[in-house]
Amino acid sequence: MVALCHNRPVVTAFLILLLRSKHEARWLFLLGKSTCHPQPLKQVNRGCSRIKFAMSAQSDLAAAGGAFLIGGDLSVNRLGYGTMRLVGEGAWGEPVDEAEARRVLRRAVELGVTLIDTADAYGPEIAERLIGETLAPYPPGLIIATKGGITRQGPAKTEYVGRAGYLIQCVEMSLRRLKLDTIDLYQLHRIDPRTPLEESLGALKLLQNQGKIRHIGLSEVTPAEIEEARKYVNIVTVQNRYSLTDRRHEATLQWCQQQGIGFMPWYPFAGGKQLRPDHPSAAALVRIAARHGATVSQLSLAWLLARSPVLLPIPGTSKVAHLEENVAAAHLRLTTEDWAEVEAAAAQPGTASP
Repeated sequence: MVALCHNRPVVTAFLILLLRSKHEARWLFLLGKSTCHPQPLKQVNRGCSRIKFAMSAQSDLAAAGGAFLIGGDLSVNRLGYGTMRLVGEGAWGEPVDEAEARRVLRRAVELGVTLIDTADAYGPEIAERLIGETLAPYPPGLIIATKGGITRQGPAKTEYVGRAGYLIQCVEMSLRRLKLDTIDLYQLHRIDPRTPLEESLGALKLLQNQGKIRHIGLSEVTPAEIEEARKYVNIVTVQNRYSLTDRRHEATLQWCQQQGIGFMPWYPFAGGKQLRPDHPSAAALVRIAARHGATVSQLSLAWLLARSPVLLPIPGTSKVAHLEENVAAAHLRLTTEDWAEVEAAAAQPGTASP
C-alpha cells in the first residue's frame, strides 16, 4: 500500500486473493483513498474463509461498474442494490435477521451503491420501512427508487391494481415510510389490465406535478407498452426480468439502449437457478469463473455491466458477505472473446433465449 505524507490522499488499490481450496480462487479488488494513517482492515467471516476489506469512509467500490444518468439529471453508479430479499420468503413478512438486514443497507452505501431499489409490495411495506429507519436522512447522491401497483395476499401471491386512487395512496404511504418529500424514481410495478393505462399514469403525473415524484418508470413491459405510456408521461427506466441465462426481454433492452432509457434487470441470477449445480450451464460457467478468479454470480453481474451501458443491475441479498461479493463484480474485466465464451456456455438447452 502506497501513501503520501502530510495527509495528502492518494488512490490506492488492494488486490486480495482468497483461496477457498486448491481448486478455487476468489478475488476482490477494492479501491479507496489513503493517507499517512491508513484505515484499519476489517475481517468478515464467511464459512471457513476470511475476506479482508479496506474500511474507509471514502469507499466507492460500486463506481467501478460505471455511471448512468437517469432522466438526464440523476447520476447513479450502475451497480445498485435490490431489497426484495431483505424481507421474508416470497417477499412476505419480516426479515429472518433484522439486524443483518440493516447492516446490509448501511454497507451498501459504504461500498458506493447509489441506487437502491425497493417496492411497497416487499413485505409488504417492510423493506421501505427498513430503508427509512436505517438510512434516513440520506447521504447526498443516494437515490431510492420504489414501486407501487401490486397488492400481496401472501408469500409469492400478488394482484395488480392500477386505479388512480390506489396509486395515489401508494405514493403517499411510500413517502411516509421512506421519510422522503420526493421520490426520485417511482415505478408502476405492473400494468393493470383492468385499469386504463391513462388512468394509472395520470395519477402518477398528477403527483409528479405536485413534486412528490421526480421521475417515472415501468416494470415488465414491451417496447409497444412503453411507447403507449409515453403518450401520458416521460418514462426514464424499465425494470424487466433479465439475466445471462434468461434473455426473454432482449428486444426491450435493445430498444431501451436506442432510446437512452435505463434498464434495471431483476433476477440477475435467474432467481438463483443459474447458480445451482443442476442448471444446464452451471458446470461451464463455474470453470470460466474460476479461471478469472471469480464466482458465477460475479461473472453474471459483470456480464450485465458489459452487455449494455443502460443496464443497471440491482442484485439483492440479505447478507453483508454476499453484498460485498456482488459489489466486487464491478471490477471484473473480460475480453470480447471471453464474453463470447461465457454467452456460449450460457446458451445451453433448457435456458431461456431472446
